[in-house]
Amino acid sequence: MKIGWRIAVVVVFLAAGWPAAVFAQNESDEQPLLTVSNGISIQKDSLFLLNLRFRMQNRIGVTTVGGDKLDVDAVEARVRRLRLRFDGFVLNQKLQYYIQLSFSRADQDLETGVLPQTIRDAVLYYNFSPRFYMGFGQAKLPGNRQRVVSSGNLQFADRSLANNIFTLDRDFGLFAYYTLPVNEMRFKFKGSLTTGDGRNASAINEGLAYTGRVEWLPLGTFTNGGDYSEGDLEREKNLKMSIGATASVNLQSARTGGQLGTELYDFRDFNTFIADMVLKYRGWAYAAEYLERSASNPITTSSTGDVRYIYVGQGLNQQLSYCFPNRLELAARYTVVRPFQSIAPYERRTEEAWLGASRYFNGHRIKAQAHVVYRWRNGLPQFDGVGNRWGAMFQVEFGI
Repeated sequence: MKIGWRIAVVVVFLAAGWPAAVFAQNESDEQPLLTVSNGISIQKDSLFLLNLRFRMQNRIGVTTVGGDKLDVDAVEARVRRLRLRFDGFVLNQKLQYYIQLSFSRADQDLETGVLPQTIRDAVLYYNFSPRFYMGFGQAKLPGNRQRVVSSGNLQFADRSLANNIFTLDRDFGLFAYYTLPVNEMRFKFKGSLTTGDGRNASAINEGLAYTGRVEWLPLGTFTNGGDYSEGDLEREKNLKMSIGATASVNLQSARTGGQLGTELYDFRDFNTFIADMVLKYRGWAYAAEYLERSASNPITTSSTGDVRYIYVGQGLNQQLSYCFPNRLELAARYTVVRPFQSIAPYERRTEEAWLGASRYFNGHRIKAQAHVVYRWRNGLPQFDGVGNRWGAMFQVEFGI
């Protein structure tokens, strides 16, 4: 009922605003109140701007019983993501807002929790200058590059296994961003002070999370912000490169992944280090990420002897792709995750190899994607290895 109520409010709002916008265009030769380009924009002079966008991801996929047993073990057929996004400014163009709501089951964390998490982003930004701005609210932390890239701008239907285990995700707090130009080069500095407990969290303890990131673009900026969009759809005419590093400390974390995961039986401190890079040139794109999480005592135990732990270890992800001039893209991915010895009784080394193809009809906003993946454990890629299996997926993304 809550989701339906929110959708009804949006529909009523648009229904009320659309006729007024159309009539405004007929009555005046000024800039139109309503425009449709990057989504739907409603603007009134320099006092108000609302951009409205939506997107959905519909998919079907299968997983096999084993590497040498191709019988279907599970079928995934669903709307993976359905989102509404609002952004713009009110009263002052320096004061901006960004709101993103999610409506699908997987997008509301209902598969790992009991309460729907509809709010993904809700943040206010103030632009002190073109180079420096700050935010207050709930947003993505300045973590690994693939996580900060929108799920609508991915080359594959899902992010890597390394990202899923070690990412920082979203949190609530203060955010700061500063860009320093040095001739053609750019240095980007990003930092945050947040609760450390993730989206829509309740008050738990006094522990906070401190995150800092720096990026170096030695060859100048990417076309259309391509350093945060997978693949080289822009087919950069000159080589572009970005190198980034993130360090984060989460004090008295209540969850197995800090901002994500199930609740621990006791609070724990842990550290996360991330290094990543991306290269693009004439349709070719290469991206790599190294992620590491450490904690002095990652395991917690209940009074009945049940165990929950922070996944401490290392992850590496690499992706290589080529986008043809006709917007057909071929991509490959290799990922490995290694747990530290302290949690070796509960986790195993896991590796994945992906091959995929994407056809872009309107950039990342309208595209069709297909991929196959093979996952193996304990460094044993043989098809008859225990726990090894195949997967395949087809997904269509549609949005404005």
